[in-house]
Amino acid sequence: QVQLVESGGGLVQAGDSLRLSCAASGRSSFSWYGLGWFRQAPGKAREFVAAIRRSGDSTEYADSVMGRFTVSRDNAKNTVALQLNSLKPDDTAVYYCAAGAVIWPATQERAYEYWGQGTQVTVSS
Repeated sequence: QVQLVESGGGLVQAGDSLRLSCAASGRSSFSWYGLGWFRQAPGKAREFVAAIRRSGDSTEYADSVMGRFTVSRDNAKNTVALQLNSLKPDDTAVYYCAAGAVIWPATQERAYEYWGQGTQVTVSS
């Protein structure tokens, strides 16, 4: 099992950057899991943002964040990060990290077994 805790959210202005982090703990080896980031805006369904495979050599992004967000992982520190650049008001949401043994398809919530509690990101115009 894996426990996930996100941090790094906050209130920023459009065009600013944030770095979200997700720390993992538990009995299972962190490197066994693929990791993903999702977000949920008020009144909307949770949506896929980015994913990174076990070794970190393969990533996937939603079209809406491609070129602005970057996902990375540090298996030695049991952390996954999401760098958010050029933020827009539409990026306002609660951001969740998730872990799964086999994250395929990575864009689907059902691929992930473990979820964090989320961290709020608010982007003002």
